[in-house]
Amino acid sequence: MKPVRAVTLWWVLLLVSRLGATMKESLEEASFYYGTFPLGFTWGVGSSAFQTEGAWDQDGKGPSIWDTFTHSRKGNVLGEETADVACNGYYKVQEDVALLRELHVSHYRFSLSWPRLLPTGVRADGVNKKGIQFYSDFIDALLNSNITPIVTLHHWDLPQLLQVNYGGWQNVSTANYFSDYASLCFEAFGDRVKHWVTFSDPRTMAEKGYETGHHAPGLKLHGTGLYKAAHHVIKAHAQAWHSYNNTWRSKQQGLVGISLNCDWGEPVDITNPKDIEAAERYLQFCLGWFANPIYTGDYPQVMKDHIGRKSAEQGLDMSRLPAFSLQEKSYIKGTSDFLGLGHFTTRYITERNYPSRQGPSYQNDRDLVELVDPNWPDLGSKWLHSVPWGFRRLLNFAQTQYGNPPIYVTENGASQKLHCTQLCDEWRIQYLKGYTNEMLKAIKDGANIKGYTSWSLLDKFEWERGYSDRYGFYYVDFNKKNRPRYPKASVEYYKKIITANGFPNPREVESWYLKALETCSINNQMLAAEPFLSYMQIMTEIMVPTVCTLCILIAAVLLMLLLRSLS
Repeated sequence: MKPVRAVTLWWVLLLVSRLGATMKESLEEASFYYGTFPLGFTWGVGSSAFQTEGAWDQDGKGPSIWDTFTHSRKGNVLGEETADVACNGYYKVQEDVALLRELHVSHYRFSLSWPRLLPTGVRADGVNKKGIQFYSDFIDALLNSNITPIVTLHHWDLPQLLQVNYGGWQNVSTANYFSDYASLCFEAFGDRVKHWVTFSDPRTMAEKGYETGHHAPGLKLHGTGLYKAAHHVIKAHAQAWHSYNNTWRSKQQGLVGISLNCDWGEPVDITNPKDIEAAERYLQFCLGWFANPIYTGDYPQVMKDHIGRKSAEQGLDMSRLPAFSLQEKSYIKGTSDFLGLGHFTTRYITERNYPSRQGPSYQNDRDLVELVDPNWPDLGSKWLHSVPWGFRRLLNFAQTQYGNPPIYVTENGASQKLHCTQLCDEWRIQYLKGYTNEMLKAIKDGANIKGYTSWSLLDKFEWERGYSDRYGFYYVDFNKKNRPRYPKASVEYYKKIITANGFPNPREVESWYLKALETCSINNQMLAAEPFLSYMQIMTEIMVPTVCTLCILIAAVLLMLLLRSLS
């Protein structure tokens, strides 16, 4: 049975579920489920190196494609912002580890900076020992606080020299350099790191970096560049997995997976076969694009059919979607010890046929339109709406589609409302509550979910959006040199979920919300008073020495007068 047929069967089950929902509003999804997560379920938060570290040219670090992209000053980033300092995380390790302890998380997902460890991207050119030491100390600090490191090898910050010299992910040689880099990381940190993620959201990296040009390296190779980049990324992932499996697994006993981001695609009309097929395509072009080769050995059939047909109609001799050889299919299949799944929102999907004469593009290849329900809560970012029920459906889809793999939710979170700098982030609390509860329902359905990573620990550099979107549990004041952090209300709420390992009962869960808002009100008052306190501190720093000096002078004068009177 072809994968796409299995998906169709899955949609039939969904049809039964949704038709029932029209009569009784789907009791399971409409009602909140009180219960606890399995024993050993792991809770965490995440971040990435480029978005938080800063120190972009310090201690031997080489430039990344994102350094070049942000420094170009060509309007690539909102407000022409850069991540040169970002959260200043490179110099605030102990402070940030203290925040993780405050949150009571059991794991922290972060990425290594490839150019910080290998300035040119090539291991043979030399290893930056200061970079090795930095991450080694960071990992030790986490472990000393009983926090498990989940380490991502590559979160978009490719060494610039690999882009200049080889064309980056357009060149298959980059996969070989990645494998060398991965082996270095396994060797240096694998004695302490037991959870490895090869790539984070490679679909966005390929689409925005090589199709739309909205991300580094800013190329617009419509309908070709993203497929070639993804093809090489999948090969790179497989090489890294085999390297670990053959050399390091027996000694280190760790796991290697990949993190794939995908929104849920719901048919506009669940009774319309064309909408159902369009929703299937949406998921296969999003999640299946990378997951299918890793779990079944090849691209989804619907991708091969659609891109192949459109390529032929555009007068090309070969499909714009590269093909794996039989040997490559066998080599790639099964190269994941777990599936990392990132998810933020949901879209309604309906079919739309785009004529091939419009030219090659990822959007046209899919033949569909994405829509949103105007009633869905708008969280401030144009693309992100709170639709918790879509999360459960995506988790169940992945569990069914890929043979019940162990799943780690590697990214899930909500951005701050625009122009809002308050610490009372009620909308994030509601998002967190709704999405984690749908995850609990998915576990009850049978999905094998091992852990959850909320995105993210800190407000940080958000790629082409600069610092306009804030996903953090901790507010970062980017206008101050030392980048101070302040807890939002969601810190208190997430801490309660983690401590209870779920949702015990309505009364207790409601008390969490009230306590969180009470705490953030106090924090808001402290934040509002900070300019005055800073002013008072400055005045104190000026006045105290001045007063002391005057006292000494007065004392000296009095002493002189006393001595004269005595003489």
